[in-house]
Amino acid sequence: MQKLIDSYKHKGMRRNLILTVREKGIHDQRVLDALGKVPRHYFFENVFLEHAYQDKAFPIGEGQTISQPYTVAFQTEKLEINAGDKVLEVGTGSGYQACILLELGAEVYTIEYNKVLYERTRNFLPKMGYKPHFFYGDGSKGLPKKAPFDKIIVTAGAPTIPRSLIEQLAIGGKLIVPVGDNEKQQMLLIEKISPKQLKKKSFDYFCFVPLLGSEGWNE
Repeated sequence: MQKLIDSYKHKGMRRNLILTVREKGIHDQRVLDALGKVPRHYFFENVFLEHAYQDKAFPIGEGQTISQPYTVAFQTEKLEINAGDKVLEVGTGSGYQACILLELGAEVYTIEYNKVLYERTRNFLPKMGYKPHFFYGDGSKGLPKKAPFDKIIVTAGAPTIPRSLIEQLAIGGKLIVPVGDNEKQQMLLIEKISPKQLKKKSFDYFCFVPLLGSEGWNE
C-alpha cells in the first residue's frame, strides 16, 4: 500500500469523478461531498493509480472488488443517511463504502465474511482516520446484539432478502440490498413501516460479488 499522500492532482481527479457520478444521476450534494472527501487512491497500489478515480469496480484480492463509485453513491443516496444514524454495512470489503457513510455522520457497524479482508481493512482504515465498528462473521445474519439499525446497506448480491436483516431494521428504517443471481441483481429498497408492514421499491440492475453466508449463497 502506498504512502497516504493526497495531492492537488488526486483532488482534481476526485472532482472529475464527482462530475461523472453527478452526470449519471446522483444529485444528493451531501453524498457527492462525501465522495470528494475520501481519497479513493489510498485503496490502490501506486501502479494502479490511474484506475482509482475511474467510475468502475476494481479487484482488491480474495475474489472481491472495491465497488464502482456510482454504485456506492447510488446505494448511499437511496438510504438518505442522517447524521447520527446507526448503520449496518454487510460486506466491509475494502472499507471505501464505510468511509463514505462515516463522512455523512453515521455510526457505522460493518461486518466482513472474509477473514483476510477483515484484518486488512480493520488495520488500514484507522490509518486514514476512519473508525467504524468492525466485526468478522456472517453478515447475512446481521448483528443481532447491536440491533436495531436505522439503515442497513448490503454490498454483495443476495439470492433473497435476508430475513434477519429485516428483523434488525428499526421501525422507519431502510434496507438497501441487491437481489438476484450470480450475474446480475436488482437493487431493492425496503422501508419498515411497522413490525409487520414493509414498503418495497425496485431500481436498476447491478453486478455485485455474491453475499456469502447462511442467508446468502453457500461457498
